[in-house]
Amino acid sequence: MEKIDKLDKMILEIISSNARTPFKDVAAECGVSRAAIHQRVQRLIDMKVIIGSGYHVNPGSLGYNTCTFVGLTLERGAMYKSVSEELAKIPEIVECHFTTGPYTMLIKLYARDNSHLMELLNGHIQEIPGVMATETLISLNQSIKKEVPIGAQREEQVPTIEG
Repeated sequence: MEKIDKLDKMILEIISSNARTPFKDVAAECGVSRAAIHQRVQRLIDMKVIIGSGYHVNPGSLGYNTCTFVGLTLERGAMYKSVSEELAKIPEIVECHFTTGPYTMLIKLYARDNSHLMELLNGHIQEIPGVMATETLISLNQSIKKEVPIGAQREEQVPTIEG
């Protein structure tokens, strides 16, 4: 894999905070030409550093007011693929992870309300062959949502002993 340099990181910081920033503005902030920005962004896409773009839709604005995380326990971990294929058919499920720890899988979904959530759990998720148990955690508020740090990694602070 090719290296990501300082200019790439500058570009990523700018466009990850606002994907709608015009390339001319990115170029001006980075001190390079628009063509250089176009080439760098395309290279980052080709390298799969940038894996998507678009707008984030507020689920609440569409009536999905209940954000829920559901831990699933499967009969066998090897059933992950077939279960995830069935989960993918449920539009309200927005994330699915194969995990370590108490759950085989962890999913994130949005429901309109508690009745809708119960319908999703009882009528869909728990009916999937291989799903033995579910544990539901309703999010009351999302306090942090951000991308991984793009700039230089933080250096570990080593405490000093004053003598």
